[in-house]
Amino acid sequence: MFQFLTKFWSQTLLPMLSRPPRLQVAALCFRETEAGREVLLITSRDTGRWVLPKGWPMAGKTSAESAAEEAWEEAGVRRGRFEDQPIGRYVYDKRLDSGATEPLETLVYALEVEDLRDEFPEMHQRQRNWVTPSEAAVLVDEPQLRDLLSRF
Repeated sequence: MFQFLTKFWSQTLLPMLSRPPRLQVAALCFRETEAGREVLLITSRDTGRWVLPKGWPMAGKTSAESAAEEAWEEAGVRRGRFEDQPIGRYVYDKRLDSGATEPLETLVYALEVEDLRDEFPEMHQRQRNWVTPSEAAVLVDEPQLRDLLSRF
């Protein structure tokens, strides 16, 4: 019986529990000003934490295009220039409605803002704020995102 349980644990349960994190995409929206580079942070809908616009990859769009779409829906970035390659990634634990957490890996795409709108789909659900990358690094909770912002 012990041998069966050991095999069941190692071949069935453990792989299920240690599956790779699901993937999200994020837009690191930025602009160049006379004072230097600024990045755009938004508040999350559930906790009000400062975050980047992010979400799930979308069918028919590249990861970078999906990140740009999230920037529009969540932050009002209507148009911008972005590269197809991520500038970094970070892992965080998303709290589920059940109270459990799920590990998520987030690919981050730099998006230089060309057009920012005051009216956008989630404008009544979020706040947004332009800050320096070093200020942004202090405001976000995720350590790997802090590092990415500090280097940006």
